[in-house]
Amino acid sequence: MFHIILFEPEIPPNAGNIIRLCVNTGCDLHFIEPLGFSVDEKSFKRAGMDYMKKKDFHVWNSLENCMEKVSASRYFTISTKGQNKYTDVDYEKGDAFIFGPESRGLPKEIRDSHESIFIPMKSEGRSLNLANAVSVIVYEAWKAFNFQ
Repeated sequence: MFHIILFEPEIPPNAGNIIRLCVNTGCDLHFIEPLGFSVDEKSFKRAGMDYMKKKDFHVWNSLENCMEKVSASRYFTISTKGQNKYTDVDYEKGDAFIFGPESRGLPKEIRDSHESIFIPMKSEGRSLNLANAVSVIVYEAWKAFNFQ
């Protein structure tokens, strides 16, 4: 369906929750190293629970390597500095969404190399929680296909 790419994720429970999301939505999950945790870490496994047995995920040594091997239709970067609202995109099956690390977001060179989208916010907060942001984007994209 879609590809979720987590660039240098830092917080194990976020990654575990995103595994659960991917199981329930049929998305493929990709982690780009370095990771801020071990995939054997207790908190990562606790957040992923038994869903980890149902969903494979891929760990790549670089974003470039991931993009060479993943057959995505298009790549979107998700950032508070994005150019288009996530609701203004006509999504296609096979689209890939690149999310940055929780503490700093995507580097400018990655963010600017693809269409960059954002989730509107009213608060003065920096951003939404990573797992929540991934959920918002995935469900909006999936809605375009009537959740099939």
